[in-house]
Amino acid sequence: MNLSSDRMCPHFDGKYSNKFDGWLSDLEKEELKHKVRTIGGHIIFPAHKKNGFTINQARGVSRIICDRFDLTLECIRRFYRDEESPLSKTLTNYKDFFDLFIDFKGYVYFFYLQDFIDQLEQVEFSLPFDNFNRLPLPQTIDEYKQYKEHTLDLMKKRNKRILECLCQINKD
Repeated sequence: MNLSSDRMCPHFDGKYSNKFDGWLSDLEKEELKHKVRTIGGHIIFPAHKKNGFTINQARGVSRIICDRFDLTLECIRRFYRDEESPLSKTLTNYKDFFDLFIDFKGYVYFFYLQDFIDQLEQVEFSLPFDNFNRLPLPQTIDEYKQYKEHTLDLMKKRNKRILECLCQINKD
């Protein structure tokens, strides 16, 4: 199985016809860009095309997902429960990959995504969520700042989890 890395959380800067220009200070933009480019800001997906887009491509071009990892993770959660989502067709194409993790909890634990979900295995969204009906991009400066803070917190926690695991492996 060929795999490739994918940056999990977009920073939106310089995209979407520069809609977000001026919404964050230069310092805030650089902080966000730096954190999403760390190891904790990346995940792997299958790299080969199967009957259409790869997972990385599908989540990037979807106007319902706009490359957001929280929305992608919700699609993955639904995939494991045999529920429909905007990425159902693409995820089904890669069933062999997802079968490796047995279930959603296995996927979450394998990739150190525990901070992305709550105790009930529900996705913790970076922006308000209404079953994929709401536009996925921040709609106000306050929402963009909320997204940024939530993303920075997740990246910090995931980086820490990965580091702790590596340190434990080195001890053993």
